[in-house]
This record gives sequence, structure tokens and C-alpha cells, in this order.
Amino acid sequence: MSVATEVDLRALAEGGAAELGPDATAEDVLAWGAATFAGRMIVASNMQDAVLVDLAAKALPGVEVLFLETGFHFAETLAFKRGLTELLDLNVVELTGEHTPDTQRDEFGPRLYERDPERCCHINKVEPMLEALRGREGWVTAFRRDSSPTRAAAPIVDRYELEPGSWIVKVNPVATWTRRDTWAYLKEHELPHNPLYDLGYASIGCAPCTRLSLPGEHEREGRWAGLSKWECGIQERGAGSEAAAGAAKPG
Repeated sequence: MSVATEVDLRALAEGGAAELGPDATAEDVLAWGAATFAGRMIVASNMQDAVLVDLAAKALPGVEVLFLETGFHFAETLAFKRGLTELLDLNVVELTGEHTPDTQRDEFGPRLYERDPERCCHINKVEPMLEALRGREGWVTAFRRDSSPTRAAAPIVDRYELEPGSWIVKVNPVATWTRRDTWAYLKEHELPHNPLYDLGYASIGCAPCTRLSLPGEHEREGRWAGLSKWECGIQERGAGSEAAAGAAKPG
């Protein structure tokens, strides 16, 4: 099967959502994804925690786990990734853009992430991720509705336009989970978490653009703090982008 058009993809996404129903568990959603896409499904993880990769690896052993190696991650995140890869025997594929931090500085000047975070994200995240998604049919994410206003309406199964006329099915198995559910799963299955959480971080991205969480904030408000930016740009495309476009950070 080749999912290439919005019409086909809409039917598949809506059919999957109807088949799964409102009470489907994350395991049910991933079982559907594995049966529907098999080797044409990938998982995207920024290694914030072990939940999604553990669930996905159980549903489809050996599934590729895409990790964006931007060159700007916390050392703790990279160490956590290495440990988790070994612990769960993950098939991690590291994605890199055209630039290293050094070549990015040489071409665009120092601290691009401060002067133009949209361009920095596009270079280091959007471009390599879109390239990796081409030719795939199912894309599993760790979207949770409670993590930010941009994700509040995330469906379990959605469609996403990679480029004009080229679409992919986006699967969000933990969309209905809460932050508490995430921690409960980690505890129940005795899985590790990124040690930065113990320091007070609530959402973890690249080090220059992530700060500690403040009381009462949305989970992702510590990302690109002080800016209206909630997302790196990968998610603000195709179907489902309306919420991201309309949400503004307090400030």
C-alpha cells in the first residue's frame, strides 16, 4: 500500500480512528499502527522519557526510532539516549541536518538560536525530519494534549502533509494521556527518565532554548521562553496545524 494523496490518507486516518474508538489504549493504537504499516512505520523521539519508545518497541520490535541530533542537546539527554537504547535494544536512527554547530555559526553567525530560532529549528529539526519521513506511511509521535495549547486537539490518528501532494499518517497513541499517566507508566514498568526532570525541567529540548519550569506554567512554556513559539516547526504543517497557528504563549 502506498499512501500518497490527502483523499486516501483522510480515509485511512478516519477509518483507523473509527476502528480504534474513544476507549482505545495506547497499546491498541500502536497494535493498529504496526498491523497497518509494519516496516513503513517509524517512531520519533527526543528522548525526554522512555514511554513512547517502550510501547512502540513492544508493538513492533526493531521499529526505527528517529532522534534529531541537533548538536545542541543537553549532555544528560545524550547519555539518557545511549542508556535507553541499550536497555530496550532500540533501533535508533540519528538524524542530522546539513550543519554542525560550528558550520552553522560560520554561515549564519553566532547564537542563531537566539537571533532567529525559527531558522535554527528549520535547519536542525524540520529539514532532516521531513527528509526522513519521505517514503514512510506511519509516523508515531509522543503528542499529549495536556502538554500545551498547540496540542490540545491532537487526534489519535491524523494526516500530515510532508509537501504538496505527499501525505503520511500521524499516530499519537498517548494523546489522551496526562503527565501523571506518563510517570505512572514509568513507575509501573520500572523505566528510567531523563535526569533533567529531577532538576525541575518539565519539557526538554535543545539546551540553549530550554529553561526550568515555573509554577503554574504549561509543560512546554520553558521551551523558547519569552517567545510566542511553542513548536519547532515540524508539527505546524498540514492537517492539525490550526491549533499551533492560533495559540500564543502568555507573556
